[in-house]
Amino acid sequence: MDSVRPHTPVAALLRLCLHALLGGLLALAVVRSLGDHAPHAGAVLVAAIAMAAVYGVGVALPSVRPRTAAGAVWLGALGAAWLALLVVSPDALWAAFPLYFLLLHLLPLRWALPAVLATAGAAITSFLLHGQQVTPGAFIGPLLGAAVSVATVLGYDALYRESERRRELIDELVATRAELAEAERTAGTLAERERLAREIHDTLAQGLSSIQLLLRAAERALPAGDPAREHVEQARRAAQDNLAEARRFVKALTPPDLEQGSLSGALERLCAAAPGPGPAVQFGVSGTPVALPTPYEVALLRIAQSALANTVQHAAAGRAEITLSFMDTSVALDVVDDGRGFDPAEPRPQETSGFGLPAMRSRAHSLGGTLSVESAPGQGTAVAITLPLPVAGAR
Repeated sequence: MDSVRPHTPVAALLRLCLHALLGGLLALAVVRSLGDHAPHAGAVLVAAIAMAAVYGVGVALPSVRPRTAAGAVWLGALGAAWLALLVVSPDALWAAFPLYFLLLHLLPLRWALPAVLATAGAAITSFLLHGQQVTPGAFIGPLLGAAVSVATVLGYDALYRESERRRELIDELVATRAELAEAERTAGTLAERERLAREIHDTLAQGLSSIQLLLRAAERALPAGDPAREHVEQARRAAQDNLAEARRFVKALTPPDLEQGSLSGALERLCAAAPGPGPAVQFGVSGTPVALPTPYEVALLRIAQSALANTVQHAAAGRAEITLSFMDTSVALDVVDDGRGFDPAEPRPQETSGFGLPAMRSRAHSLGGTLSVESAPGQGTAVAITLPLPVAGAR
């Protein structure tokens, strides 16, 4: 008689107790009939052995499981054997108690409760038909045993379900912690790549570019036959090669979102990948797109990601729009939603955490830009970042 539940030590102990209880009660009925020299002692022995055999077959069969046809058939055979024993021995009524647990375990609750009540009724009827002395205990005992069995099984089921819920919550917590740790590692890796890209672009690449320009000027200033001109030209070419290598490093450290195309494409994919339950996100481009330095693209993409994440998590918005605008001397990014909004003057929890608006504002200031937030309770939120275009990229 296997269960669909895991065989925990507690469940295994309960099954052993049930086996011992039924075997002991059957042995008691046989011993009392033989000891009292009852006229049906032989029949009691045969009926008890038959019931024990039926019970043993059900325990051994793997098909006898809760809420299955095999389990119901086995219960029917076991009940018939018990009724036969009940006819020849009044002591067989005590075997009703382990039967209660079997009925509640193998049958659906809507069928188990009537079956338990019928079993209690059969036990009481057998007691009366055998001419035993009628006492309140003859009625209260089987009914009280049935009530205790129902309460025990229902209580165990409730504890089991609660244990399963706790186990599922623990599994989810462990999985969430693993995902969070992986996300933190990924975020740290991306942040370090961006920092290195900015450092290489702002220091090494700019320095090599300046060295190349100075060497070119020195090369033009030297006479054509001057021996130093060849060395200056070699130094300029070395600076040029190293500048190209530095730019390759910067490109290799570009965020994966920008590796597959332009900033506009990355922002469009960001809007398309917005979570389903969140707002409908649209993306648009204004003006004539121009090539932007990698730090600009990284900053605008990260600010768009942060602003959209805030919208999805906190704004309860129905619509959001991201607009990338190219102007004569600057590039702007606007993230607007129709959510619940907030008062920008009030301190917010994320203001003290180093993330959210402070991080976006820091990115904008690091490139000489500005970030503004317009919002009011119930009127949505608009986040706008403006970066000045480098001279080579301005129209």
